[in-house]
Amino acid sequence: MKLEQLLSPDCTVCAVPGTSKKGVLQQISRIAANAFKNATEKELLNALVAREKLSSTGIGKGIAIPHGRLLDHQQIIAVLITTEKPVSFDAIDDQPVDIFFALFVPEDHCQQHLQTLAAIAAFLGDKGNAKRIRKCQSSEQLFKMATGQQD
Repeated sequence: MKLEQLLSPDCTVCAVPGTSKKGVLQQISRIAANAFKNATEKELLNALVAREKLSSTGIGKGIAIPHGRLLDHQQIIAVLITTEKPVSFDAIDDQPVDIFFALFVPEDHCQQHLQTLAAIAAFLGDKGNAKRIRKCQSSEQLFKMATGQQD
C-alpha cells in the first residue's frame, strides 16, 4: 500500500508537543480518533500501548513506527507526526525520537499489516526522506512531502 493511500491531511501533524512516550502515544491516539469516528481514543491508545509492551517500536535514527491492531474495524488508520522536540522512546539505538508514523490495522489483516509496515520503514529509512520530514514547517508541508506532492 502506498503512503498516499494511507495518510490524510488531518492525520498528518507537524510539531506536536510531547515530552514523554505515553504523551506522544496519547497525541497520536487523539489525532486518529478525531479523524476516524468509529474508533475511540482509549481503544487506539490501548492498541499502541499493548504493542509497545512487547518491545519498543523506535527503529532508530529518531524514528518510531508505533502500531496496533484493532478488533471489529475494517479500516487502516495512519498518523504521521513530528514532535517539537525529540522524545525518549526506548528506541533500539537509545536515541530520542521526533518522527512518528503510527499505524492501526484491523486484527484480521496480518499480511497487509506486514507489507504496510515494510513500506513505511523503507520510506522512513531513506535518509533524504527523514531529512525532508524534519525540515517541514507546517502540517500541510509534511503531508505533501510524505505523499510525494512536494513542489
